Amino acid sequence: MTLSTELYQHPKLITVFGGSGFVGRHVVETLTKRGYRVRIAVRRPEVAYYMLQMGEVGQTQMLKTNVRNRESVARALIDADAAVFLPGLLYAQGKNNYKNVQVEGAKNVAELAASAGIPLIHMSALNADINSNLSYPKTKALGEQAVQKAHKSAIIMRPSVIFGQEDSFFNKLADMSRFTWMLPMFGGGETKLQPVYVGDIADFVVASIEGHVPTGKIYELGGKEVLTYRHAIEEMLKVIMRKKALVSVPFGIGSLIGGIFGLLGKIPMIPTVTTSEQIKMLKKDCIVSEEAKLEGRTLEGVGISPRAMEAVLPSYLWRFRPHGQFAKNTKNYKKDVKI
Repeated sequence: MTLSTELYQHPKLITVFGGSGFVGRHVVETLTKRGYRVRIAVRRPEVAYYMLQMGEVGQTQMLKTNVRNRESVARALIDADAAVFLPGLLYAQGKNNYKNVQVEGAKNVAELAASAGIPLIHMSALNADINSNLSYPKTKALGEQAVQKAHKSAIIMRPSVIFGQEDSFFNKLADMSRFTWMLPMFGGGETKLQPVYVGDIADFVVASIEGHVPTGKIYELGGKEVLTYRHAIEEMLKVIMRKKALVSVPFGIGSLIGGIFGLLGKIPMIPTVTTSEQIKMLKKDCIVSEEAKLEGRTLEGVGISPRAMEAVLPSYLWRFRPHGQFAKNTKNYKKDVKI
C-alpha cells in the first residue's frame, strides 16, 4: 500500500483506545508511518509519554481516557476519522475488571462512535465464547455482542495468541526458563495454537481504516501455522538455546498451581506468572475456523500474508540465550546447550 497525496495534505485523525499496550504500540507506530495523526487514549498517560516520540512532531497526542466513563470516551472521539478499541485484561484489577473494560468499555466506545458516524475497529479474542464459564472469554464475547448491536458496521478482529517484541507469552516463558529445570505442559501441551505476529494485526487495522476490509464482520486472525502448545515451546527453546524438561501436568493440578500464582500476584512487587483461568483456557484450541477461511474472514482473506513465527522470534528472544546475542560465537555454546 502506498501513501496518497491526500493523506499527507489532510492527515486523518485516528483515536486508539488502549494505544500504549502491547498491540497498541505497534498499531500507533504503523499508523504514524502511514502518515496518520494518532490520538492515544489511555487511562494513565503519565507512564506512556515516551510514545509521543513516534512519528513527526505533533503527529501523536496523548489523552487521559477511561473507557468506563462515557464523557471521557466522547472527548477522545472529537474530530476523529476512525477509532480503534484495543483494551483488554490479562488479570482483573479492582474497578478495571473484565466486565467493566471488555463489555461496558467496549459498549461505550461503540455507541458513541456510532452516534458520531465514526468507523470502529474492535479487538476481541479468538477464544471469545458466550457459553464459557470463564470470565475472560465470556466477557470478550459479550463485548462483541455489545459492539455489533451498537455499531452495525464495526470490524471485529479475533486474534489468536499474539507474539512479538514485549509479548506476554514467549517473553514470559523464556524468562521462566532461565530459572527452572522444567516447563509445565498443561494437559500434555496438546492444545492447538495459531500464534499471530503483532505487526500483522497492526497491518490489518490500517487496511481496515483504509477501506480494504469489508465492514460489519468478525475476522479471525491467526498466524502462518497451527502448532501445539508443546511445539511452540520447543521452538522457543531452540531460539533461546536452552534445554529444559517439558513435563506433562494434568489440567486439574495446573489449575491449582495457577490459583497459587494468582494469589501471589496480588502481593505488591510480585509479578503474576499465570492464573487458574489462563490455564483452564488451554483446554480449548485457539485456531482459525474453517468457516472463516472459506468466507475470507482471515488475514490471507484480506490480502495480508502472515509472518512466520520462526522468522520473528530470534529478533527479540535472543536476550534469553545463555550468552546473549552472540551465543553461537562463545566457546561454551556446545557444552551449555543441547537441542
